[in-house]
Amino acid sequence: MDFVLSELCDQVMTARAGHKPLFVMGGGSKAFYGNYRPVTPQDGHCLLDMTPFRGIVSYHPSELVVTVRAGTPLAELETALAEHGQMLAFEPPHFSPAATVGGCVAAGLSGPRRMSAGALRDFVLGARLLDSDGRVLSFGGEVMKNVAGYDVSRLLAGSHGIFGAILEVSLKVVPKPIEEVTLALPSTQAQALASFALWRGKPLPISATSWTGAAQDEGLMHVRLSGAPPAIASARQLIGGDALAPDAAQSWWTGLREQTHAFFAPARPLWRLALPPTAAALGHGPTLIEWGGGQRWLSGQQDAAELRELAQRLGGHATLFRPAGVKPPADGVFHPLSPGIALITRRLKQELDPAGLFNPGRLVLEL
Repeated sequence: MDFVLSELCDQVMTARAGHKPLFVMGGGSKAFYGNYRPVTPQDGHCLLDMTPFRGIVSYHPSELVVTVRAGTPLAELETALAEHGQMLAFEPPHFSPAATVGGCVAAGLSGPRRMSAGALRDFVLGARLLDSDGRVLSFGGEVMKNVAGYDVSRLLAGSHGIFGAILEVSLKVVPKPIEEVTLALPSTQAQALASFALWRGKPLPISATSWTGAAQDEGLMHVRLSGAPPAIASARQLIGGDALAPDAAQSWWTGLREQTHAFFAPARPLWRLALPPTAAALGHGPTLIEWGGGQRWLSGQQDAAELRELAQRLGGHATLFRPAGVKPPADGVFHPLSPGIALITRRLKQELDPAGLFNPGRLVLEL
């Protein structure tokens, strides 16, 4: 791996000397996400392919920590964890068998279990980063409390590679649940949101929820329970509904995570809204709700300015997750950063990538 790392450093130095941008690439499974543009001949040969830099560096099942190189296939890591009855708690989407760990962290996406387990960034303990000077920088480590000042390793989660090329990450892992049961209940969107609010106030072993349907029509709510059998049995009595067969339950949550359900038809634009769970039904057409109301997916044409204004008024933000042929807003697919966050982002970019080499415009158009 030293040879591969040396090659990556040489590519960075060559790009910097030629004043060319560097487009960090893994498996390409999330290339559609963010302010994406194809590499042009004018960009030169400046694809920084991270896939050769792969492999698990260290894994301590008893300490629930794994350190892995960025080019490692995500499926390979999950298989290694499963052999010890462990998993990534944030249930990251793959979108392709080629998905890598580095791309997973750079995209910052979490799956259905995020509502109970936490987001991807909460499980990043440390990272190594290749900066625009060709240096390898280390942040954090393999324990929870080891950082003073900015926790840069966690700030890399969802950074889309604009600060540098992620080389390695150390992640906290968790044991797989003893038992899981998924319940299905017919409900309207308003009824589902009311149920989610009621359950939030109770000590229930809910690890994931979803609702899908049209704005005012009755849809279907799914609730996944994870934990000890007595706790699951008690929760089933309170929640009701019909239990899905294990294969059907697995298919539902995997399809939700990987966006293979018909709702996520690739031919239609897809908006992602992160909102307080208490926000009422939006009434913006076909909707899929996750995270107890905290994540809302809207399928189809939407007015970007109107949707952003609504999300901001409710205390959240809106992202054009998949444009599907729709022209993105002039300031990019992501909700504009607040002044404070924008300032921190610019300062980090200036500190870690003063040459402006890495993934220009991918997260914020002007960076």
